[in-house]
Amino acid sequence: MKKMRRSISLGILGLSAIVLTACGKSDNANKDETKTAAKFPTQTPKKAAKQGGTVKIGLGTDTPFAGIFSQELSSDDIDSQVAAPGMESLFDTDDQYQINDKGPATMKLDSKRKTITITVKKGVKWSDGQQVNAKDVEFAYEILANKATNCPRYGSQFEIINGLKDYHEGKAKTISGIEMPDGERGRKVVIHCKELNPSMTNNGNRYFWNMAEPYHYLKDVPFKELKSSDKIRKKPLFYGAFKVSKVVRGQSVTWVPNEYYWRGKPKLDKIVISVVSPNSTSQAIKSHKFDVMKVVNTQWNQVKDTKKVNFVAQIPLNYHYLAFKVGKWDKKQGKNVENPQAKMNNKSLRQAIGYGMNVDAVNKRYTKGLTFRVPTLIPEQFGDYFDKKAKGYNHNLKKANQLLDKAGYKKKGKWRVQPNGKSLTINLAAMSGDSTQEPIIENYLQQWHKLGLNVKLTDGRLIEHNSFYDKVQNDDPAVDMFIGGWSMPSEPSPQTYYGEEAPFNMSRFVSDKNNQLLDEINSQKAFDHKYRVKKFHEWQEYMNDQAYVIPIDNSYQIMALNDKLTGYSVKPSKSNNYQPLWYQVGYAK
Repeated sequence: MKKMRRSISLGILGLSAIVLTACGKSDNANKDETKTAAKFPTQTPKKAAKQGGTVKIGLGTDTPFAGIFSQELSSDDIDSQVAAPGMESLFDTDDQYQINDKGPATMKLDSKRKTITITVKKGVKWSDGQQVNAKDVEFAYEILANKATNCPRYGSQFEIINGLKDYHEGKAKTISGIEMPDGERGRKVVIHCKELNPSMTNNGNRYFWNMAEPYHYLKDVPFKELKSSDKIRKKPLFYGAFKVSKVVRGQSVTWVPNEYYWRGKPKLDKIVISVVSPNSTSQAIKSHKFDVMKVVNTQWNQVKDTKKVNFVAQIPLNYHYLAFKVGKWDKKQGKNVENPQAKMNNKSLRQAIGYGMNVDAVNKRYTKGLTFRVPTLIPEQFGDYFDKKAKGYNHNLKKANQLLDKAGYKKKGKWRVQPNGKSLTINLAAMSGDSTQEPIIENYLQQWHKLGLNVKLTDGRLIEHNSFYDKVQNDDPAVDMFIGGWSMPSEPSPQTYYGEEAPFNMSRFVSDKNNQLLDEINSQKAFDHKYRVKKFHEWQEYMNDQAYVIPIDNSYQIMALNDKLTGYSVKPSKSNNYQPLWYQVGYAK
């Protein structure tokens, strides 16, 4: 699971005019575009492609990318987009994200032996010509679980693998549950587990890992130095279609074909990915400065009539959320520890703040419906796991006031005080983004102010992406609540980001009921689909009631493509690692 920044960026505007009209009457400019978006294709028109050419990709972000070319060591969706031409998962999937045999490796589950067998295909080679082997698969687990790497993706759910916990805690030098029957240079890995669970048929399930790392190339780098190593940052190896030619740190990456790519020769000669301010996105699309660029939904009206552009769209497995800090991460224990006395550890207060947000009106005003409110923490794309009955937190100031009054948050002058009579100031951390981000956040502050809640921005301003997550992940006391987002794996289990031992549970809430429901979702009983669906629905109902994390919205992800390009697809069955299969992309003859 990757941290997802909002696809909008900060610019200084005259706030009063925009905010006051943000929820006003609809006009032609506010036309709902959801029906238009629903008709967008998921891939470019199929045409014969020629060999050669350069594709320029514009990456809209208001901050330099970190450039950590390792899926284990990076937790940023921006890094994944930068690495997309070269970084492939071991597995391809069908359109329901079920692992199939078409990718770099195959996977088989044996319920009797409680094993997962991964076999790398012959000819799948690193960009230096070395075959991807069993040790490379095992080495990725070592990077993931070794405490010296400080890996943000490690969680207790991986400890279903025999011996992984002992390795993580430094009690063992190897992972006993990972067997290489044909030796380190063989292509087969057998993973022995305490038990198997129903999520394991989906890629990105976070019970076994879906990547490999080049052991022969990285073995001499100490684990604690991997993240900063030039072999990760400047000269990484990949077994995907392209390899890194040049990195301008934080600004651009140039890719050229991997001559050893197992699927066949890529059609393009070069891919150049460059950072662009989100405020410049619409102009860059209209001027055809780039061949591929994500549309900022708040700028859709400015670009929708652009000539010589094909629009491709999908609803990604993403969502934004509002989370309340109620504890801290205990590094020694490797788990979240909730503080019952935390300022935000009052359910009525959290619920009232949720009802105070006018999400529907904001999205209609700024994205014409291309961004939309979501009612639960499980995306609708997960089918019957999604609870259709869930209502989430719609805008209801009357209900919010009632909750606060009943809970003892009485007004003392302009602002409400805590039930104990002490003053109440709530610090909100929110990321910078495009020119609409500031008025959107200012609007939410005004809604909460109407309730008598003295909500202020942490540090008095919107926070740059990297600094934002540094504060949130390190439990900065200046953060009482924060607006973040997830780009989710293709398996709906929420254990990875809301479990007691999950570092990504950045709210730090812990409860026996939550632990129980998460365990039941991935239990042996959950092989019964109806049972698993029931537990997913119970968990969503519980989370909405407790309101430690309140779902906000998701968006159509629209890509603007040079109309001469063919072979670009966002369908899961035509992608890998949530990115297009770049070897298929080329210019039409």
